[in-house]
Amino acid sequence: MLDLITLQIFDAHEFFNWFVENANYWFVFIFMVIESSFIPFPSELVVPPAAYLAMQQGSSMNIYLVTLTATAGALVGALINYYLALWVGRPIVYRFANSRVGHLFMINEEKVEKAEKYFDEHGEASTFFGRLIPVIRQLISLPAGIARMNIFSFMIFTSLGALVWNIALAVLGYFLSTIVPLPQLYTKVEEYNDYLTYFGYGIGILCLIYILYRIFVPQKK
Repeated sequence: MLDLITLQIFDAHEFFNWFVENANYWFVFIFMVIESSFIPFPSELVVPPAAYLAMQQGSSMNIYLVTLTATAGALVGALINYYLALWVGRPIVYRFANSRVGHLFMINEEKVEKAEKYFDEHGEASTFFGRLIPVIRQLISLPAGIARMNIFSFMIFTSLGALVWNIALAVLGYFLSTIVPLPQLYTKVEEYNDYLTYFGYGIGILCLIYILYRIFVPQKK
């Protein structure tokens, strides 16, 4: 799974080995900023190995600080996406909604405003659960920015969602530190990450169905 995601960008296994040899809090933070922004980069290459190393005797890192540092990086990356969408994306979306092409796709300004209103009123849940869904993790900040979601609510629920995800990855790293020698770590992270990915896709499908229902199906007064 990790190879498929990163194949066109770099050698995931090679990066994993490099990170294991050079891991520290700054690298955890920097790569999680990248992972959470618009650059595709899997957090599975960062948090599990950092947590694994934190559990080794004599390590300079602490697994709790690894998790918090990763969450802080994810928040900064999400804020980059939020403000890019707010300053650049929103005008483009409205221009498209008012165009002939937009109307052909049954999109108009009224529907965009309705979607914005929904996200402003219910965006907390969308932002939180979106952080648990593969691929969507990096993109959920964009509709929040376009809809001008309250920035404090955005930061709180983004942080909570990212924290839950990073805890799951850190627990994976902790678990593997008890059963797997370092040379086998990459293979096992890739193997167990598939289960997290399928779980995230399941959450994503349920959330998408619910959101589309609330936006496009008239609600009884």
